[in-house]
Amino acid sequence: MALRMNASMFVGLFLLSLAWKAAWAKVKVNMEDRVEVFLGDTAQITCMFTVSDSPDDVIIQWYMITKTNVRLRIYYGDSTMQVVDQGGQFTDKISVNGNGKSSEVVLTIRDVTLEDELEFICQVNGLSAGNEEGHTMLKVFESPAHPIIEGVHSGISVSNKNPSKIGSCEAKNGYPRPNITWYRNQSPLQNTPGKVSVVTLVTKESSGLYTVQSDLHLNVVKEDKDSLFYCEVSYLVPGGTKMTETNKINITVHYPTTSLDVWVESPKGRVKEGDTVEVHCRADGNPQPPFTFMHNMEEMKSELNVLVLKDVTRLSNGNITCTALDLDTYEETQGNTELFVDYLDLAILIPKDTHVMAQGEELMATCNALSSLPTHTEWFKKGEKVAEGHTLILKDAVFDMMGTYVCVVKVPSLEGLETSGSLHVLVQGPPEIKESADTVLEESTEKSLNLSCHARGYPTPVITWSSSDESQILKEVSHRQTEDGVLSVVRVKVTSDITAYCNASNDHGTDSISFSIKAKGSGVIIAVIIICILLLAILGSVMYFLYKKGKIPCGRSGKQDLTKPNKDSIVVEMKNDNTEEAVLLGVNGDKKSPSDQGDKYMDVQK
Repeated sequence: MALRMNASMFVGLFLLSLAWKAAWAKVKVNMEDRVEVFLGDTAQITCMFTVSDSPDDVIIQWYMITKTNVRLRIYYGDSTMQVVDQGGQFTDKISVNGNGKSSEVVLTIRDVTLEDELEFICQVNGLSAGNEEGHTMLKVFESPAHPIIEGVHSGISVSNKNPSKIGSCEAKNGYPRPNITWYRNQSPLQNTPGKVSVVTLVTKESSGLYTVQSDLHLNVVKEDKDSLFYCEVSYLVPGGTKMTETNKINITVHYPTTSLDVWVESPKGRVKEGDTVEVHCRADGNPQPPFTFMHNMEEMKSELNVLVLKDVTRLSNGNITCTALDLDTYEETQGNTELFVDYLDLAILIPKDTHVMAQGEELMATCNALSSLPTHTEWFKKGEKVAEGHTLILKDAVFDMMGTYVCVVKVPSLEGLETSGSLHVLVQGPPEIKESADTVLEESTEKSLNLSCHARGYPTPVITWSSSDESQILKEVSHRQTEDGVLSVVRVKVTSDITAYCNASNDHGTDSISFSIKAKGSGVIIAVIIICILLLAILGSVMYFLYKKGKIPCGRSGKQDLTKPNKDSIVVEMKNDNTEEAVLLGVNGDKKSPSDQGDKYMDVQK
């Protein structure tokens, strides 16, 4: 009996021990709630677990929850085998790293698609320790393309009662769906009844990606003409949120005109007679309304907002009015400006034109011009300034004062406004011939030269020419008036020494000047004479040499006296192109006529 009781107690204790072990043997699984990955990348889902008893006898199974909420196994593995379930969505694109012998198993999903965004379950079976599973949600992301904004091209009127479309903003191919927010000058715009309306259209493409289009409608005000509108697109990415802004756009706002600005655009500054004036008119409304211009109560033709007045005069002074008509309300708005044209009248000279004064007299001339601005006067003679101010004074008149004096009147403060006049001054008196630099001249015979004679005086002197060669008439080749007299030029042919006379006369007296011309011989004739003398010298030397050598007999003894003429003497014929008679020179230098010598020119006796 005692033995049976001991045996029962042993069995009871054994069963109690097994029950105690079963109560304390457990499996624990730890997984992330979600794993995030970009579309097309590789996802890794980690399953970490612990088994308190027999960790080598663990079975790992992976499951997915389909879109229709069906649980399907995609993987089985234990210490002896690992199997990917065939015929499923992940058959060819998953792998598992680790098995039941380790405490961590990683499910790898390659080339993730949007269809892979599912819930995945890792189940760990510890046999006697029981089983447990963990859940992870795989999230897939795709960043949208850079957003595009486009504003309306037509103008938007502030008078529109309902909000008008401002523009559209589009973000293409994002996942999950992107969000679009509109901004005006960095301030976000929210739907406000009667003022702001944002209409959003979401399109799911065949790829599963989302395209979002947002239209902004707004009740615009005048200040919106300077406003900048843009969109901000926000979208999810693994680990956070990103935002992208569009470029900024400006819209055209139409608003009524309340005032006009009228001004002279050209010329800049003061206006003078003869200018072309441009008057511009601008309204503070948009668009610019049609304009009408009035000049001194007379309607003027204009183009758009510009009035052009050509060749203005002082009569153009007055009021210019610009009137704008609002085509919506038919209300008129006016603006105006005053036009003043500066002027400078023609110069008035006293005396004017030509003034004759006697030698020694004094002249006081004045030059003035009426102007709207202060003037300044200068006097010029032959381009050189001779006086300054409205008055020109000439004292003790002499011929040097004769000529044209030009007075120039300018307005210093306005360039281009000037006038001028001229006064021709004549001084009465007997002629005065200006001395020539060369009154004694030399020239080769048969050449011609010009002689100039300038006589001053008033009345204008009369010039006559004469010469010491009565056979030659001096021909005048030039005759012109100068501002103080007359200038005459004659041509003289030089045949011999000659003196030419210039005579000037008027009602008050006479004056004269002479030109002495020496004739120079021809250079060719001088050269021929020199050559002949040289030849004679050479010939004399030869004859003397022959005489000394006894080659030339003289007298009865066979030698000839070189000092006496002989019919066989050596002679040289000298001819001059200017004479018809030939002169023969004997060795002794005597002249012999051709009749005395016959036809012999040179004969040397041995």
